[in-house]
Amino acid sequence: MKKTWLVLAGMLVVVEFLVIACNSPATSAAVMKSGEKVYTQTCLPCHQADGSGVPGLNPPLKNSAYVSGEPAKLIGIVIDGLSTGVEINGEAYTNLMPPLGSTLNDNEIADVLTYIRNSFGNQAKNISAEQVKAERK
Repeated sequence: MKKTWLVLAGMLVVVEFLVIACNSPATSAAVMKSGEKVYTQTCLPCHQADGSGVPGLNPPLKNSAYVSGEPAKLIGIVIDGLSTGVEINGEAYTNLMPPLGSTLNDNEIADVLTYIRNSFGNQAKNISAEQVKAERK
């Protein structure tokens, strides 16, 4: 019986280690790969392969306070879309962004935003599915 408890305790330690490792702030290769896939299928046509956007129409994702700034604002833009123009780095962008909250699930939004926040020269904290869920209305 004592041996069984030791084995169970050892397994619990391993499980706890895996949970901690999976929730670490480092961006995992799996999240980046998933985020890149969503980006390619959903975001790339407007924001371009290099995140530079289209002048006057679709804003850049690189060198943008929207991308590297407050996560809630960025999550809200993806979920609810953007129906007003924005100014980024002194340039106006007028194209509307459609809401993607009903198209993408919380994990997909978290992964694509983590990908964007860690690509195109950006370096910002990851976004979790829990953060996305909290921003849904």
